[in-house]
Amino acid sequence: MIKCHLSRLMGEQKLKVIDVARATGLHRNMITLLYNETATRIDLAAIEALCKLFNCKVGDLFELVDEQG
Repeated sequence: MIKCHLSRLMGEQKLKVIDVARATGLHRNMITLLYNETATRIDLAAIEALCKLFNCKVGDLFELVDEQG
């Protein structure tokens, strides 16, 4: 399973979904899906925009987690 750390990154910077949407140009719905970890796909341009906004690497935003644990 892929875990998305967007909620943690947003919390650290005290950003709301609308703040991230405005800063990245991404649709609020996409950000909400990632925030709630219910997204089933994401565009590479969206990953790039989020990594640039949070000044992080892809591995800081997403993590592969073992489902058996």
